[in-house]
Amino acid sequence: MPLPDWCVPDPVISLDTDAKGISMATTTYRVQGMTCAHCVSSVSSEVGALPGVSQIDVDLSTGAVTVTSDAPLDAGAVRAAVEEAGYELAA
Repeated sequence: MPLPDWCVPDPVISLDTDAKGISMATTTYRVQGMTCAHCVSSVSSEVGALPGVSQIDVDLSTGAVTVTSDAPLDAGAVRAAVEEAGYELAA
């Protein structure tokens, strides 16, 4: 069951390096309105098209979208990509 909006934290960003010593950022967002595999595919496709994104993991049941990229992403760009897919980032 998804968490109520009032208890969902802001996107969580962690910075790390991969096995080759390359810096990467992992950020978790919460997307509202996804109900099926097509929703997951749409969000993954739009966010995955952002420059620097290397991996996306979506948990349909919670709305959590975890994005791995070569640097922290611009929040406005992520929001625009999610909205282009037809959904909203949780506030």
